This record gives sequence, C-alpha cells and structure tokens, in this order.
Amino acid sequence: MAKKAKELAIHDKDTGSSEVQVAQLTDKIENLSKHIKQFKKDKHSSVGLLRAVNRRKKLLDYLKKNKIESYKEVISKLNLRK
Repeated sequence: MAKKAKELAIHDKDTGSSEVQVAQLTDKIENLSKHIKQFKKDKHSSVGLLRAVNRRKKLLDYLKKNKIESYKEVISKLNLRK
C-alpha cells in the first residue's frame, strides 16, 4: 500500500475505506498522467485515467456529504484542490 494510503487508513489492514481508495486512485492518476504525457497517442490509458478521475470524484463527493472531517483530512494530506 502506498505511503499516503497508510496515513489515511483507519486501522492496519484497512484497504477498502473511502479514504484509502481515494489515496490509491490519486497515486494511479499521477502515474497515468506521467505516462500519457510521454505517450500522447495511448488512448486506452487516457480512458483509464478518465475513469480513475471520475471514480475519485464520486468518492470525494461521498466523503463530503457523509464524513466532512475525513474529507477535509484527505484533501489536505493529498494536496487536492477543492
């Protein structure tokens, strides 16, 4: 598990909470963004990037609606704009 995901985990074996999923998706988005900058014609990866961004947006909306304190913590630790 990534370093940021470990920081946001509720307990040691936490892999499914919304906070951890957002951290993992953020890591995936960063990696795909670097890849797409290098290989501009890779359309399959760009579709995967869009899916990851949309999924992260849905999870962040859920956190904002149901767990506002957790949402603020995730935004600050992952340096996301909102």
